[in-house]
Amino acid sequence: MDTFADYILEEENLASKMEIVYYLSKKTKIFFDKSVIFKTEILRMFLNYSKIDVDRNLLLTASLLCNCKKVDNAQDIERIHSYAKEGAQYLETLGFGKRFCKICEEINRYSKSNPRERESDILELTDQFGGMLLSRPERIGFKPDEALVLLEHRNLKGEYNRYLESFIDFINFIEKINLSDMVSMTALRRLVKIQNETDEVTKFIKEVIYSYQPKIDKLMAEHEENIADGIFGNADNPNRPLFSEETAKKIMNRMNEKTVAETKE
Repeated sequence: MDTFADYILEEENLASKMEIVYYLSKKTKIFFDKSVIFKTEILRMFLNYSKIDVDRNLLLTASLLCNCKKVDNAQDIERIHSYAKEGAQYLETLGFGKRFCKICEEINRYSKSNPRERESDILELTDQFGGMLLSRPERIGFKPDEALVLLEHRNLKGEYNRYLESFIDFINFIEKINLSDMVSMTALRRLVKIQNETDEVTKFIKEVIYSYQPKIDKLMAEHEENIADGIFGNADNPNRPLFSEETAKKIMNRMNEKTVAETKE
């Protein structure tokens, strides 16, 4: 007999996955709000940018469900420390395998689960960074550059996350992309604006899937192409200068750093 886990994992369309979790939340009262959609979109863009070899379908599903037992109360410290583990236990009752549940449990480090799954490191980055961009009753949302500093030097101080450098590269990349509507603004600021101005979860899903995603995917592809032209030159202009020797060395050093990081996995 198929379980809920089988049902949602077999559905590979992200919009449909979001709707499935939305209706599950209405029926079972699990945590699912606009912030979950917001963080999942950041995750989707990061996977598109980084090309990390992970099960994309599994990871996007985990992003939608890993906060299922979260409480919307920053003062309840005990529940903040336990919700990820409680969520993993709940997801197991829905038919999810032990590794999927472990990935969700490791969205934060309170359960001290070790060794950590590769996918958990990705979820940790998008969950914490995305959360800092959004306003809360006790504070306004941080700017992306501020959130990156806090992520690296406060939240993950003394911790090893194998994808932190790749995520920093991604944020620096996407912050150079502007979406023009009535007013030109960066891609992340636009996503925050849509989140703030859309009241209902279902409307936010539609805005993200059918309006935001097509625009950002097109612009990301164009921006990557422009960067590639800058590194490798343009076939139509063989005399176009490449980067300076100093810049080339920096690129090679960064590539070597990434290779070393990958060997630690």
